[in-house]
Amino acid sequence: MKQSTIFVLSFMLSFTMLSNKASSNARGESNIVQLAILLDTSNSMDGLIDQAKSQLWKIVNEMSRSKREGETINLYVALYEYGNDNLSAEEGFVRLITPLTNDLDKISEELFNLQTNGGSEYCGTVISEAVKDLKWTEDAEELKLIFIAGNEPFTQGNTDYKIACKDAISKGIIINTIYCGNYDEGVQTNWKDGADISDGKYMNIDQNQEIVHIVAPQDEELIKLGSKLNQTYIAYGSYGEKYKMRQKDQDKNAYNMAPEVLVERTVTKSSTQYKNDSWDLVDAKKEGKVKINELEDDELPEVMKNMSTKEREVYVEKMAKQRKEIQETINKLNEERRKYISDKIVEGKDNTLDAAMLRMIREQAAEKNYEFE
Repeated sequence: MKQSTIFVLSFMLSFTMLSNKASSNARGESNIVQLAILLDTSNSMDGLIDQAKSQLWKIVNEMSRSKREGETINLYVALYEYGNDNLSAEEGFVRLITPLTNDLDKISEELFNLQTNGGSEYCGTVISEAVKDLKWTEDAEELKLIFIAGNEPFTQGNTDYKIACKDAISKGIIINTIYCGNYDEGVQTNWKDGADISDGKYMNIDQNQEIVHIVAPQDEELIKLGSKLNQTYIAYGSYGEKYKMRQKDQDKNAYNMAPEVLVERTVTKSSTQYKNDSWDLVDAKKEGKVKINELEDDELPEVMKNMSTKEREVYVEKMAKQRKEIQETINKLNEERRKYISDKIVEGKDNTLDAAMLRMIREQAAEKNYEFE
């Protein structure tokens, strides 16, 4: 079987609250960027999935630097897998992994859980499902993107890709296609046509290209600060401790890919895109999701159970202050790191997933008046 992959990324909270957070309009948000990620998990897709694991945080960090009319974006990501023999044939070998969410730890967790297995890769089917089932904003001014990558013909399956792509663009959803292989072969197998139909971009990449990580002098300190940052999170509710452990697990997953991947994740955790108000008291209080004096003892961590209401308020404020100070230091160091890395990079063609996606996103976001630093 050929290597084949489909990666739809419409760039990235608690699992039990995904449906509520997926509908960004309900929160009265603007400057929304919705990115759907559809991964072909058939045989030989390990290279592309590894790129997704290692580059997720880099992509989010670049997106975090975008603004519209001076305001930062609100980023939501969805994940699908398809083309895997373990999936249901009746459902076209397609599975929704997570709906549109800003729970980045959940996205990371699911990426690391993916396993490949031979199967049939139906581009039209997975696109159709993503367009139909995800809660896309109806605001025509917001950015709605699908990224699909792979190297099997775009025509496979019973769902006509042309109909699926036309349905997408009729709802303002742009489809970008990324062929894993020779550019001309991707054109011949209709990957470019899929993008053209839905006002998207077509590009080819090498999904097996080794990711080059540049070690910067700031990396070691940034990793230490990331660990300190975790200590400012106050788990509450039934799933709080579970999700706090998930946070640490995703740190480990990032570090195991490469220390530099953990550095990028640390930077993400200091951005406006990293939100955990479903399980962290600091974020929940900031977002107006909870009132400290209304929480029961069994909803609180051990350290807070014997505190008075006033002491609990003070403790949460203390953690919020510490987090802000750590994040400010991380962001300052990251600016130094970015400059160091930019001076080391030799100009050339970067033929990886993140480079392809970011080029497309920048172009399409500019049409919606988004600006990137």
